[in-house]
Amino acid sequence: MPDLYDLAGPLLRRFDPERAHGLTVAALKAGLVPGRAAVAEPSLAIRLWNLDFANPVGLAAGFDKNAEVCDAMLGQGFGFVEVGSVTPRPQAGNPRPRLFRLSEDGAVINRMGFNNQGLGSVAARLEARPRRGIVGANLGKNKETEDAAADYEAGIAALAPHSDYLVINVSSPNTPGLRALQGRAQLEALVGRARAALDRAAAKPPPLLLKIAPDLTPEDMTDIAQVALAGGLDGLIVSNTTIGRPDGLRSAHRAETGGLSGAPLFDLSTRVLGEMWRLTEGRLPLVGVGGIASGEDAYAKIRAGASLVQLYSALIYQGTGLVVRINRDLARLLARDGFARLADAVGSGRR
Repeated sequence: MPDLYDLAGPLLRRFDPERAHGLTVAALKAGLVPGRAAVAEPSLAIRLWNLDFANPVGLAAGFDKNAEVCDAMLGQGFGFVEVGSVTPRPQAGNPRPRLFRLSEDGAVINRMGFNNQGLGSVAARLEARPRRGIVGANLGKNKETEDAAADYEAGIAALAPHSDYLVINVSSPNTPGLRALQGRAQLEALVGRARAALDRAAAKPPPLLLKIAPDLTPEDMTDIAQVALAGGLDGLIVSNTTIGRPDGLRSAHRAETGGLSGAPLFDLSTRVLGEMWRLTEGRLPLVGVGGIASGEDAYAKIRAGASLVQLYSALIYQGTGLVVRINRDLARLLARDGFARLADAVGSGRR
């Protein structure tokens, strides 16, 4: 029997990418996308930050910016879902067109610019949902805000009571000056203020993660690792989109401005992930993101040091059935290599 996406995917790809995404979210909200039975494999379960993940495959931020379909996506077999990025005030984002399929490359370029409905709408939706399944929130800053830390403090205050984890996003290439916050002095100050805001916001604060760029120098990575190990952060997400353009891209859209995601990002993001695992000495949980399109890709991230993985771009080309396939393949690969538990495989390729 054909997968729903086998039927709907070609139709959706006839639309502009942003319009296709809007139609997909509308279908999920309306309950028109059937749920999928999650892969029930004990070897895939992992416990981090006092949270029990049934499987390590998560939905990356960017798909459900406004927390409209997080439960519907959990129903597609994801082990967790990350909403956002969310800014304190509603934001229209950059002018259209701002989202491009690079179909020949299995990739996407976006310059969305943190378009979202703002903290008020997202907080209300997260508060109203039943707390079943793990949902995190990715925090950004408004484009015109000069005191970036103040926007992250506002996001933490609004969403900490309703989120299972929070992410400080300082790595999108589509907000001017944002990536400069990854510098050591700026990052130390930001993390300090964010941690204090988190301690004020919740009696039992959710874990606080930092999402970093793949376009980092060795010195940048060392600084980030040292800031992370100094306290205040509970994990790192590696990585966001790249401003680089690897050789061999074939799509006519390859020169578009914005962040590149999907298959061409896999090697770079996995190298950075492995280096961050080494620099943090395996002491902080890492989430591996960038170019995952198969169980083998996810397993490579885990062996490089990821305790969890996330994907988004591959869904555009393969549909949500990919989530179940990745989890089945992960369980098979763990068994093949003699790992009874996912946690035992983390970083095994770096040892």
